[in-house]
Amino acid sequence: MNDTIFVTGASGQLGRLVIKHLLARGVTHNRIIAGTRSPEKLAELAAAGIEVRPANFEDPQGLTEAFKGAGTALIISTDALDDAGTRLKQHRNAVSSAVAAGVARLAYTSLPNPESSLLSFAPDHLETERAIKATGLPHVIFRNSWYQENLHMSLPGALKSGQWHSASEGGRTSYAARGDIAEAIAAALTVSTPESRTYTLTGPEALSNEEIADLARRATGQPLAVVHVTDEQFAAGLKAAGVPDQFIPVLVSAEAEIRAGNLSIVTNHLESLIARPAKRVAEYLEESKASYTA
Repeated sequence: MNDTIFVTGASGQLGRLVIKHLLARGVTHNRIIAGTRSPEKLAELAAAGIEVRPANFEDPQGLTEAFKGAGTALIISTDALDDAGTRLKQHRNAVSSAVAAGVARLAYTSLPNPESSLLSFAPDHLETERAIKATGLPHVIFRNSWYQENLHMSLPGALKSGQWHSASEGGRTSYAARGDIAEAIAAALTVSTPESRTYTLTGPEALSNEEIADLARRATGQPLAVVHVTDEQFAAGLKAAGVPDQFIPVLVSAEAEIRAGNLSIVTNHLESLIARPAKRVAEYLEESKASYTA
């Protein structure tokens, strides 16, 4: 099988990290193709000898050209979170274009248990997985848990007020570091095998918000109490904080997902791939505490 790896979304946070870890694992520059809507953002990769190609998920013909010559295509899910089906259309474009270009193996970043997920965008992931499997090509599905970095959306403001409002009472989340997930993806992509595999990449522990609040207090020295609210109250709080209307249902569904226990799954897949202990939330908060109290 052609050992060239095409990484979509290469100018994004996850894509950049995957390429970093591919290089760290000995994948040579000429075996990596970086795809992005904005090639100018990857001038440093191009200067280092990595081929950068324009890759717009809204342009199937252009995508087919971009994917040509790649053995594996890593399709990193897009951020088009609307109720018009844009994200799924983009993903299907990427899958069909990769097939048309002759790609031999597909890889995709999904989420844990998309079949039963309460997340508003879970159907996009489930249907993309189905589209990939329907091609008959060998594939690798990465079902990524919540990033530890996602805590930055809520904890800084909570630490300022001393209250963390949440509708996820009783739920736990197996947060994983984005860098660890990127390293695990890179490790899996460097293994050449005709077998299809699905990895659920989680952190090493599932924590409640109360436990996370305790770790945040220890790291920052600031008081923080978890205040449990209903979905309706949570939505109202988001609206009052100026969150755009289109994102409020997404964030409310995330609270419901945690409350239902759907993000509490813990596997050893991530640690097995990176061959070392994964970063824990306590370590992440200690490292990042300056940004949480700025």
